[in-house]
Amino acid sequence: MLKVINVVGARPNFMKVAPIVAAMKRRPHIFQPLVVHTGQHYDSAMSDSFFHDLDLPQPDTHLGVGSGSHAAQTAAVMERFEPVVLREKPDWVLVVGDVNSTIACALVCVKLGVKVAHVEAGLRSRDRSMPEEINRLLTDQIADLLFTPSPDADENLLAEGIPRERIRFVGNVMIDSLQKNLEHARDRRTREKLGLSGADYALLTLHRPSNVDLRESFERILAALEVIASKLPIVFPVHPRTRKTIAELGLTTRVNGIKDLRVVDPLGYLDFLNLSSSARLVLTDSGGIQEETTALGIPCLTLRENTERPITVEMGTNVVVGTDTTKIVAEATAALNGSAKKTTRQPPLWDGRTSERILDALEEFASLQNRR
Repeated sequence: MLKVINVVGARPNFMKVAPIVAAMKRRPHIFQPLVVHTGQHYDSAMSDSFFHDLDLPQPDTHLGVGSGSHAAQTAAVMERFEPVVLREKPDWVLVVGDVNSTIACALVCVKLGVKVAHVEAGLRSRDRSMPEEINRLLTDQIADLLFTPSPDADENLLAEGIPRERIRFVGNVMIDSLQKNLEHARDRRTREKLGLSGADYALLTLHRPSNVDLRESFERILAALEVIASKLPIVFPVHPRTRKTIAELGLTTRVNGIKDLRVVDPLGYLDFLNLSSSARLVLTDSGGIQEETTALGIPCLTLRENTERPITVEMGTNVVVGTDTTKIVAEATAALNGSAKKTTRQPPLWDGRTSERILDALEEFASLQNRR
């Protein structure tokens, strides 16, 4: 029996952990899953609905860390997670993605001699000004098993000197959640509630500090939105942090003045999937949404200068446009009029069975350890 602590901290983690925990419960003679929520996303609108939508069990432990600077948040997670590890004595701690909780919990484990598995390992933006990039690099250096979502991630790890035996190419676990929940999401009446029934629309998410904390960047994006919203409605579920910075930058009047920019509260996973799966266009600075739109075949414009998910550009529907107003408008126009259509393919192993491959690898690793 392998006792595994599955760590969640922020919304992107939930879609990755839910199918893994569900798969573990299908193998009760081998796995004993525990869920620890660090509370990095402390707003109930950003967290609680995802547990319900994804049928993820309520956490066995909630650390209640809350907000703070990167240093304060990482330190708080480490301080509160260490007693949990000492009490539970897990065989493995499984961390996902690239948030502060990921590196914090991995550091605790490596110092205690507890094995760490990192799901979504090997992704690189080559931009060390992004806190997430530092979290990715450091977590991959100290984890015992690295589960990669795409072949480029394997190449990145090997180039950084990670031994091949620590790397497992398993595919994209977020697609497990998407495939399981897509039909259920499409049955919801989200579009009707927003007055979008039968209408074309775009979907927008913005939360990265490089976009929403800097007036110049934010105003370039808003200028593009003013043009795009004149062509079709844009639904904008606003991250609490983004709403706060809009007010602090004095941009509330401009945002509210954009005709057909429909600012709404954060959405749960199923409601967001309902919208994204039928949108004409998605604009985002999120990593996971680049992957989901690739799987769905929905045109995506990434409002960043780089991406740690190049496979979504090479094989999928993603175009990296940065914050240049002219480029955003041009690519949005091309996507909407059909001139941007290109041949796309599903990336390898994005097939809804990644969680099973992760468990197979954990079993295999445990079997090898027992023989030694």
